[in-house]
Amino acid sequence: MKSFKKFLILLVLPLLAFSAAHKFYVSVTNVNYSEKDKAIQITSRVFIDDLDKLLLERYDVKSKLATEEESPLADEYLEKYLRSKFVIEVNGANASYDYIGKKYDADVVVFYIEVPNIDLETVKSVQIENEMLMDLFEDQQNVVHFKFGFDKKSLVLVKSRTKGMLKL
Repeated sequence: MKSFKKFLILLVLPLLAFSAAHKFYVSVTNVNYSEKDKAIQITSRVFIDDLDKLLLERYDVKSKLATEEESPLADEYLEKYLRSKFVIEVNGANASYDYIGKKYDADVVVFYIEVPNIDLETVKSVQIENEMLMDLFEDQQNVVHFKFGFDKKSLVLVKSRTKGMLKL
């Protein structure tokens, strides 16, 4: 019986060590050119719980995103934060963008952003600076996928390298 208890402990202990959920801090951003709309269209997917924590710590807003009790201030502060941490440059110059809005998809917020009036023939480079959540989570990674016609590039942005560029 004593050896069975030792065996059971040796069997269960490693399982308990790995049962705690490992949290990944990651966002995924897709940057595409729409020929039809003559615009750079961007979607960025960020975990809801990370944004809830961010809004509480940075702006003292209990946002309760994606719930019936969502704060009426949530969208305003999300856009404010997005504009302070997400910068787009076209041909080396800051490009103003329209914040279209957000939607919820399972456990993520999907942000919609557009840079209108872009003629692809004049675009030589597009740079994204994405510092979202890097001020809150040390190991935050922001993945960026560029797709402009046949040109594709994917980058992982981290705190030490927050900018990524696609040269056309």
